[in-house]
Amino acid sequence: MAEENDDIEELGTTTSKKKIVIIIVIGVVLMALSAGGTLMALGLLSDDPESAELVDGEQASEDGAEAAEEVKKPAIYYPMKPPMIISFNVRGRQRFLQAEISLMMRDTEVLADIEEHSALLQNGLLMLFSSQDYAELQTPEGKELLRQQSLGEVQKLLEQETGKPGVEQVLFTAFVMQ
Repeated sequence: MAEENDDIEELGTTTSKKKIVIIIVIGVVLMALSAGGTLMALGLLSDDPESAELVDGEQASEDGAEAAEEVKKPAIYYPMKPPMIISFNVRGRQRFLQAEISLMMRDTEVLADIEEHSALLQNGLLMLFSSQDYAELQTPEGKELLRQQSLGEVQKLLEQETGKPGVEQVLFTAFVMQ
C-alpha cells in the first residue's frame, strides 16, 4: 500500500512539473509574439528597404545607397510681450482675459520676421481674441479652438508679409479669465 502512495505522489509531481514547463513555454511564446508585433508595428522588421529606417536616422534608397534624412531642427520659442489683455462685457459686467502667448518655430529667419512684424501679429491676435465669446473660452475646447485660430491668424499674417507661414505652434503659457 505504501508503494502505491509513493507511485501516486511521484506521478503527481511529474504531472505538475510538466504543467509548469508548459505554462512557462506558453508564456515565452506569448512574449515573443508580443515583441514581434510591437516591432512590426514600429516598422523595424519591415522587409521594404524604402520604408525601413536605419538606427542612425538615415533611410535606405532604392539603389541601396543611403541618403540622409532631413533632421528636424530644434524648436525656438518666442514669448510675445506684453501679455494680451482683453475685456468682455458679459451681462452688464466687465470680464477680462489675460493671455501670455509664445510662438514656436524652427528657423532663426522666422524669428527675425516675427520680431520685425510683432506689432502686426499682436494686432491680429487682439482682434481675434476680442471677437470671441467669453463663455466658450471657459471650456477646454474653446481654448483649444482659440489656439488653433491664433495659429492660423499668425501664419496668415506672416505669409502676407514674408511669403512663408514660419510659425509651427501658438502656445498659451498663461490664460487667466475673471
